[in-house]
Amino acid sequence: EFKIAAINLAGIGEPSDPSEHFKCEAWTMPEPGPAYDLTFCEVRDTSLVMLWKAPVYSGSSPVSGYFVDFREEDAGEWITVNQTTTANRYLKVCDLQQGKTYVFRVRAVNANGVGKPSDMSEPVLVEARPGTKEISAGVDEQGNIYLAFDCQEMTDASQFTWCKSYEEIADDERFKIETVGDHSKLYLKNPDKEDLGTYSVSVSDTDGVSSSFVLDPEELERLMALSNEIKNPTIPLKSELAYEIFDKGQVRFWLQAEHLSPDASYRFIINDREVSDSEIHRIKCDKATGIIEMVMDRFTIENEGTYTVQIHDGKAKSQSSLVLIGDAFRTVLEEAEFQRKEFLRKQGPHFAEYLHWDVTEECEVRLVCKVANTKKETVFKWLKDDVLYETETSPDLERGTCQLLIPKLSKKDHGEYKATLKDDRGQDASILEIAGKVYDDMILAMSRVCGKSASPLKILCTPEGIRLQCFMKYFTEEMKVNWQHRDAKISSSEHMRIGGSEEMAWLQICEPTEKDKGKYTFEIFDGKDNHQRSLDLSGQAFDEAFAEFQQLKAAAFAEKNRGRLIGGLPDVVTIMEGKTLNLTCTVFGNPDPEVVWFKNDQDIELSEHFSVKVEQAKYVSMTIKGVTSEDSGKYSINVKNKYGGEKIDVTVSVYKHGEKIPDVAPPQQAKPKLIPASASAPGQ
Repeated sequence: EFKIAAINLAGIGEPSDPSEHFKCEAWTMPEPGPAYDLTFCEVRDTSLVMLWKAPVYSGSSPVSGYFVDFREEDAGEWITVNQTTTANRYLKVCDLQQGKTYVFRVRAVNANGVGKPSDMSEPVLVEARPGTKEISAGVDEQGNIYLAFDCQEMTDASQFTWCKSYEEIADDERFKIETVGDHSKLYLKNPDKEDLGTYSVSVSDTDGVSSSFVLDPEELERLMALSNEIKNPTIPLKSELAYEIFDKGQVRFWLQAEHLSPDASYRFIINDREVSDSEIHRIKCDKATGIIEMVMDRFTIENEGTYTVQIHDGKAKSQSSLVLIGDAFRTVLEEAEFQRKEFLRKQGPHFAEYLHWDVTEECEVRLVCKVANTKKETVFKWLKDDVLYETETSPDLERGTCQLLIPKLSKKDHGEYKATLKDDRGQDASILEIAGKVYDDMILAMSRVCGKSASPLKILCTPEGIRLQCFMKYFTEEMKVNWQHRDAKISSSEHMRIGGSEEMAWLQICEPTEKDKGKYTFEIFDGKDNHQRSLDLSGQAFDEAFAEFQQLKAAAFAEKNRGRLIGGLPDVVTIMEGKTLNLTCTVFGNPDPEVVWFKNDQDIELSEHFSVKVEQAKYVSMTIKGVTSEDSGKYSINVKNKYGGEKIDVTVSVYKHGEKIPDVAPPQQAKPKLIPASASAPGQ
C-alpha cells in the first residue's frame, strides 16, 4: 500500500490515507495495459478535450490506438465516443449536454485486441467558464504570423504553456513565444505546410483555462497572403494593363492604380527593354487619377511581344503585363490596320453603310448602301461582274442612300454587284456577291413576303382536269413549297402535276376521280414559318368543277377532231387569162371531213373547165383550165365533219394577155372561219 505527504517551505504535512493494497506482479497479458493520468482541458458548454498517457505495458505488440468511453456520472452503461481507434493520446469529445457531469475512461488497442480500461476519471462538469476566450490568429505590423491568447484570471505564479498536437512546443527554430502580462503569442518563424495542425495553450494556477486552434491549409494560406502583403506591399490596381485602338489606328496601352503619390515612379518595358517618352512611344501619367498610358501612332508587325508596366511608390510596388504574341497580336494588328485604313478611306467619298439587301412589299430584291462625304463632282456607279449596270434613274447622293431594284430575282441575276464612288479626294467601293447562301436567303425572304400576301386557293378547270391555283406577287420554283392532299405530301406525277408561273403556283389534277376529293393545302416555307392556304375540294365544289372539266374535255376533243385545213391557201390569186389555175391544200378530220367548193357562195358545177380532186381523204385540189375573166371572183372551200369545220375564202383576179398586172397587196395565207357542228354534218 502507498501514501503521500505534501511539502512546502514550512515543512511536511500530514500524509494521506493509505491506498488499497497493491500486489506487484509482472504484466504477461498479450493486450495492452491500462492508460492512465486522464486530464481535461478546453471544457466548453457541449464539448471538452481529453488527454491521457500511454500504458506502461503495451502487451505482446505495440499499441495501435485508443477507444474513449464516457457516461453520465450516475449512469451504468458506457458509451464509446470513437467508432474507430484514434492514434493520438488526445480526443475532442463533442455533443455533450450543458450542465451535466460525465466520467470517462480509455482503452488501449494492439494487434491482440482491446486492453484493460483505464481507471475511471474524476467527474467533469460540462460548462464553459464565464469570460472564456479562444486562440486568435493574426499578422503583426512586420508581417509575422502568430497565434495569441489572453487570460485575465492568471496569477503571479501562472504560466502559459503552448502545445502542438497537445505536446509542449520546444522547437526554437520554428517557433517563438512572447508573453507580456496576461497576453501570450506563439510566432511561426518560417511558416509552411509543416506548421499545419492543432495548437493549444493552457494557463497554470487557474481554474483550467485553456484553448485550441486548428491551423488548416486555407487559414495558413490566408495568413501567409496577409504576411506577404505587409512584407511586400503592392500598389492596388483598378485596371490591369490593357489596350484600346483609336479610330486612326493608334494603339493605347494603359492601366489605372487605386492611388499614386506625387513621388510615385513608373517604367514601360517592351520585350525586356525599357522605352521612354518619344514620338514613337508617347508616355504619360496622371497621378491624380492613377492612369499610366502609352500611345503608339503606328502599330506594325515589329511590335509583337510582351508589354509591362512597373510602378514604385515608397515601399510599395506593382507590375502588370500584357502578352501580345501569335493570334492575340494578329488580332490587335489587324484591328489597328483596319481602323487606320478606315480613317483614310473616310477622308474622301465613302460608304457609311456597305451594300446590303432587303425585299420590298412588291417582292423585289433591293440592294441598298449609304454614302457620306460626297460632293457634286462625286461619281457613283453600279456594276455587275465589272460591267456597268444601267439604271433608269441616277442615284441622289445628297440623300445619302442609293438603291438598286432587282425585280423577279432568278439565277440569271447571279453575280458580283459593285457600287463605286470616286472624285478628286479618293474612291471607295462596296461589293455584294449574289450567289450561294446569299441567294438562298433572298429566296427565303421573298417567300416570306409572298407567303403573307398569297391569295386563297382558286379552282380553274381545264380540258386535262382540275387545276388549283395560288396567286402571288412573284413565284419561282426555287421557293420551298409543298402541296398536300388530306395532310399527305403530294409528289409531282402524271396524275398530280406541280408547277407554276411568275404569278402563281398550281397543282394540276389530271383526269380527276372520286379519290381526288378532300382538303388540299399549299404551303410556302420562309426559313422560319410555313404560310398555308387550303381548299376543300369535295361536295358541290368538286361536283361543279368535275362537270366543267367534262365539258371542256368534250369541247377540246371536238376541236381536236373537227374538219380543218392544214396546208393553207392564199387569200388572193392573180392569174393571166388562158392559164390554168390549180388551188391545192391538205385537210384533216376524224372522221374524214366532207370537202365542198363554192364560187361567190354558190355551188360550183364540175366540168372539164372546173375539176376537183380528193386523194387519200386529205389531199384536195381544184383546177380551172383556160382561165377567163369570168372566172374572177371569190372561191371558198368548206371542210366539215360531225364535230364542225372551217371555211377559207380565196379571191381570184384574172387579167388579159398584154395587160399590166394589177397592183394588189402581196398574198397572205387565208384565215379560216369556223363552222360549228350540225345535225346535217356528213357521217353523223
